[in-house]
Amino acid sequence: MTAVTDCGRRGLRAWPAVEPATTHLYLHDNRLTVVPGAVGALTRLRVLDLAGNQLQGLPFEIGRCGALEYLYLHANRITELRPEIGDLSRLVYLNVNLNPLSRWGDALCGLTVLAELRAESTGLEALPETLAGLVQLRELHLRSNLLTDLPEQTARLRNLRFVNLRDNRLSAVPPSLAGLPRLRELDLRQNAIDSAPEFLAALPCLDKLDLRWNRIAQDDPVVESLRARGVLVHC
Repeated sequence: MTAVTDCGRRGLRAWPAVEPATTHLYLHDNRLTVVPGAVGALTRLRVLDLAGNQLQGLPFEIGRCGALEYLYLHANRITELRPEIGDLSRLVYLNVNLNPLSRWGDALCGLTVLAELRAESTGLEALPETLAGLVQLRELHLRSNLLTDLPEQTARLRNLRFVNLRDNRLSAVPPSLAGLPRLRELDLRQNAIDSAPEFLAALPCLDKLDLRWNRIAQDDPVVESLRARGVLVHC
């Protein structure tokens, strides 16, 4: 049974009373600065929306919300993801966009069914090696960060369908993307890439490639090869 508590956009400064049986809790766009340890008592919670508050972190008790599937944390002031997030073994969606994240630690460990990770505009300079454990990941959103490459472990994410690396500091297409047989859409806009590597033409499922606002010539041979086989390429 679904039990929804919707307290979004109410100007709340303190955590409201929440029934233990709640499955969907919406507290987005308030003025919350702290999540109390009492959140750990919400063991039936499947959706937790804390976006658009003033949170600097989460309590360790968040790891007790074992039924959680969707966690919205975007547009807060979070600088570090607690390792207890890795205890959320049913989590399929995690959004940490627009947080000044400087440390990930072991937060991704244990998220073996995570399908979509959004970490845009977080100031990321490098991805944690623990990313390799997200074996069910299908979408990876990393727009507007400070990335210059992706770790070799990215090649282990063989279920990835969509990767967004727009507006980073890439000077070349990351070689680890060559190991993604199910990749369908790749967004590389607004980087400093000057050529398309041959491995892009070997990606069997690639359907759309966006290379706009780089330094790649329209007559790049790899681009022409992809277009010839029917891939939608913006360049």
